[in-house]
Amino acid sequence: MSSAKTAPTDRSTTVGTDPGRTAHPAAEPTLNAGADFLHLDVGQAPPGGRATWLTDRLRRAIADGVVPVGSRLPATRTLAADLGVSRGVVVEAYQRLMEDGHVAGRGRAGTVVVASALTATSPAVEPAGGTSPARVADPAAVFRAAPDTDIFDTVRTIPAHIDLTPGVPDLAAFPRQDWLRAEKAVLGRLVAADLGYGDPCGTPALRRAVAGWLARSRGIGVDPAEVIITTGVSQALGLLAQALRDDGVTTVGVEDPGSLGVRQHLDNWRMTTVPIRVDAAGVRVDELTASGVPAVMLTPAHQFPTGAVLDGERRRQLADWTRTGGLVIEDDYDAEHRYDRPPVPALRATLPEQVCYAGSVSKLLAPALRIGWLLVPRRYRDAVVAAKRNADLGNAVLPQLVLAELLTSGALERQLRLLRRRHVRRRDAMTAALARHLPGATVHGAAAGLHLTVTLDSDVVDTELAAAALARGVKVQPLSWHCLRPYRPGLVLGYAANTASAIDAGIATVAAVQHG
Repeated sequence: MSSAKTAPTDRSTTVGTDPGRTAHPAAEPTLNAGADFLHLDVGQAPPGGRATWLTDRLRRAIADGVVPVGSRLPATRTLAADLGVSRGVVVEAYQRLMEDGHVAGRGRAGTVVVASALTATSPAVEPAGGTSPARVADPAAVFRAAPDTDIFDTVRTIPAHIDLTPGVPDLAAFPRQDWLRAEKAVLGRLVAADLGYGDPCGTPALRRAVAGWLARSRGIGVDPAEVIITTGVSQALGLLAQALRDDGVTTVGVEDPGSLGVRQHLDNWRMTTVPIRVDAAGVRVDELTASGVPAVMLTPAHQFPTGAVLDGERRRQLADWTRTGGLVIEDDYDAEHRYDRPPVPALRATLPEQVCYAGSVSKLLAPALRIGWLLVPRRYRDAVVAAKRNADLGNAVLPQLVLAELLTSGALERQLRLLRRRHVRRRDAMTAALARHLPGATVHGAAAGLHLTVTLDSDVVDTELAAAALARGVKVQPLSWHCLRPYRPGLVLGYAANTASAIDAGIATVAAVQHG
């Protein structure tokens, strides 16, 4: 978020209040700075590692609640003077905490704690009135049977100390200040007519902004009128399933290994799914051709869960397959989150009339926004638009306009750059933890995305390993959930929403239960 890009300020002070006056409601509590602050002793820091030492001490204090959410940290100059170190040491520590999403720069208000180290992984506080989700009597039991249609909802409600579930972005990094600025700008120019029922395909402003974003970031040339705004990839699949069924298509090929959630969505719309094998080069087009399916669902930029990228030869083979009448449904999964490889072009960029293209901001901003987009070949457009109209008359207008402002102002590109730097550090922390604690595991998909997949020795039962880890407070996903046919056992591990220390502790726990 924009505040994470602002250097920590030195204006943080202890603000006193007159007993006869009411304190300003926006003021946060300020902790006492000075030599007594956390009893920090720089003599404990290793040579050359003062910034890392200070970051760890502050992070631990935030996690333990010693420095609660809403508190201001001491000014960087003040803390540096009290510790007898250069101000750069404190600035670096604060900056790392900002990038972890624990603190934010608030201008004159100083550097404020905005999230504890466990915020992203702890279960939500039970709402008033006792309406919390039903507790699972034996949490580990969810892994002992075939996953049901509500498996992800069930797992989400199970408390865990460390949540390494894949597909969870860093929600603490949501750009709140950018969003508020964009919302203020939108409301300032909104006219009354904008608050009425709109086009079910989305607001013109967001469709233009998405078309520009796809042209810049994915090489897709599309007329804004062709963009259909959805509530995410899941709704896009439902809309496509209805249009395909009307066209006589009731069978869809799916990647194997491939997303369990995607299969569940397609099954819900009474589409028969046929497994198509995936290897290091992506989907096996020879197997796709032999299967005889008329359509296939793919994640070519960063295949879930293996992380494979559809290579050039397979892309040529796939293009040949579409010329015989085949249809590709492209989920541009994790395409923006790449670190060690050049961008991979979207299939839609070269095959616009053979590819249905779906994307969203769920991994870039937050799933709670429920905003995505869908591009379809001309022959399916009317049917998809009708299905969208019948589903909900269109997405909520205000979030669409705010997102359009973020896209056109450059704020979303800045957010992506921030996330990439943070994700690389967390990815590196997970690969290092795996090398340290599970040296026999094989790591897949490290060049991009928000998760790693690890495959394990053949005698491991990954569902039992996931159950044992959950019993110890660590949530992971077994790779076998995402496989229709026998495959190597393994785990799918998300790293985006966790700090380096939490990642290391989580992997250490998994290793302990495996070797236990």
